[in-house]
Amino acid sequence: MRVGEYEVPEGLYYTREHEWAKVLEDGTVLTGITDYAQKKLHEIVNVWLPEVGAKVGQMEPFASVDSVKATSEVYSPVSGEVVEVNEELLDKPELLNQDPYGRGWIAKIRPASHEELEKDLKALMTAEQYARYI
Repeated sequence: MRVGEYEVPEGLYYTREHEWAKVLEDGTVLTGITDYAQKKLHEIVNVWLPEVGAKVGQMEPFASVDSVKATSEVYSPVSGEVVEVNEELLDKPELLNQDPYGRGWIAKIRPASHEELEKDLKALMTAEQYARYI
């Protein structure tokens, strides 16, 4: 779905801080920043990724991005353990601008439990709710 100039894909969950979360078939959660966020940041020039193995809490900062305008924290949409990071962003931070929902993903998180994940997802917005929010 589109909201003005912003893309808001269906089937993802969204935070008020403009991150997205996608629950994968294996139960892990892929995360990144939204199209809205990358357009507001403008040109992203550097990315600080979390450490694999790091424990993160829902809505705690776990990464950051530097743009030509500012440095911005990236908040984890769910609680759990970081099991993979997108190292391609270290050499190509512009992927966050070019493909925020695809090649520009930031990290994959394994929730502590299915129940914990369900609780976290209830605190996030659907595509329709996020579209109204922005």
